[in-house]
Amino acid sequence: MPSVDSVVLVPVKAFTAAKARLAGVLSPGQRADLARWSAARVVAAAGELPVHVACDDDEVAEWATRHGAGIEWHPGVGLNEAVRRSVASLAGQGAARVVVAHGDLPRAHGLARLAQLAPAGGALLVPDHVGDGTNVTVVPAGAAFPFAYGPGSFRRHVSLAVAARLPLTVHRDALLALDLDVPTDLTHPLVQEVLPEWLPTNLANPHPNPA
Repeated sequence: MPSVDSVVLVPVKAFTAAKARLAGVLSPGQRADLARWSAARVVAAAGELPVHVACDDDEVAEWATRHGAGIEWHPGVGLNEAVRRSVASLAGQGAARVVVAHGDLPRAHGLARLAQLAPAGGALLVPDHVGDGTNVTVVPAGAAFPFAYGPGSFRRHVSLAVAARLPLTVHRDALLALDLDVPTDLTHPLVQEVLPEWLPTNLANPHPNPA
């Protein structure tokens, strides 16, 4: 990868294992399709920035390649370590900053393009709509930032940025705050606007329960 200022990193778990908390409203195949759809929107939201996908699944790696993304392959280490290793790898490839965006942000495109979140210096955090998780994390690639995703990650990431003495920006964005974790997320009006018509939870779907 040629030396660039910023790179987008999208962690993507196996599509067949994604969105388990939506099992009450979507079938396994529908959850996998939804994961592919939302991840593609996040990749597209990078605009002109290079995109790399952190994964440990062959299907995801093939999908990422088809979408023009590089692969950061870190099997069996968990989300936080996979992101940490990926950011270190991208730093070694010449990236100055990394925009880490989860693959389940349905409104990550348009006015909320990820390229706009890569200012010079410091760290930037985008919390989810309840202020608990961290949907986007922007850090200097060489800062060795200790990612701490999971419940309550936003507060942890704030504390970690302060401890690392990184100038911190908290960017509250009504679109990037939306993710697809639980069934109620699928009913949010701003999510309903963009859900694919084939999804049963799309209120505009004329056949929500096909035989």
